[in-house]
Amino acid sequence: MELKDKVAIVTGASKGIGAGIAKAFGQQGAKVVVNYASNQKSADSVVDEIINNGGTAIAVQADVSKIEDVRRLFAITAETFGKLDILVNNAGIYDVLPFEKITQDDLQANIATNLIAPILCAQQAVELMQNGGSIINISSSVTSNAMPGTLVYAMTKAGLENVTKTLAKELGGKNIRVNTLSPGFTETEGAYEKGLMGGEWEASLLAQIPLGRIAQPIDIARVAVFLASDASGWVTGEKIQVSGGS
Repeated sequence: MELKDKVAIVTGASKGIGAGIAKAFGQQGAKVVVNYASNQKSADSVVDEIINNGGTAIAVQADVSKIEDVRRLFAITAETFGKLDILVNNAGIYDVLPFEKITQDDLQANIATNLIAPILCAQQAVELMQNGGSIINISSSVTSNAMPGTLVYAMTKAGLENVTKTLAKELGGKNIRVNTLSPGFTETEGAYEKGLMGGEWEASLLAQIPLGRIAQPIDIARVAVFLASDASGWVTGEKIQVSGGS
């Protein structure tokens, strides 16, 4: 298995893309820390699925926009598994907001979770990655394919892509690789909750995808496995867009 005996933290892994990545890591032999902010039931379900399939996983609550929670997340990981090899910065806020309705609170909340949190997590990860490792920042195709209503989200994800490039150069000497995985429109619980599935929004996005379908979390997870594994050992500072050609 590609990730045998590696230890991974996946933030925001109780559902959606994060859950898909956590499950794929577990199937590939990694010991997975399933981070969640509030939905313990869903996080426990992800852990149970990994364990039932022969893997190893624990769920850890932490709001990764808060440094105290971040420190606790990584301390529990160290206490439980003794090391860290992989960090997936997946936790994020996605709001569809018309420009004129954006508030300062919206800006601050998105920046805190989508941009500041990955930096805080990366700082803690470096301390545990004594033998090198892989940091994967989850961005979005909206940074290169602008869409109305996504200004705040796209702004923070574009910033995160710059974080990737900068950290790749800063951490290369420690044998820590940093890459961006940029999904296109993906069918997740969050997409349904925000009304993005089953209506005009989905139809308009589907029309722009050459491969002719909406992504599933496993489509994104397979690429995350590659970036986490030794197969991508000469890949750092890169952005891989997984969007069906859109």
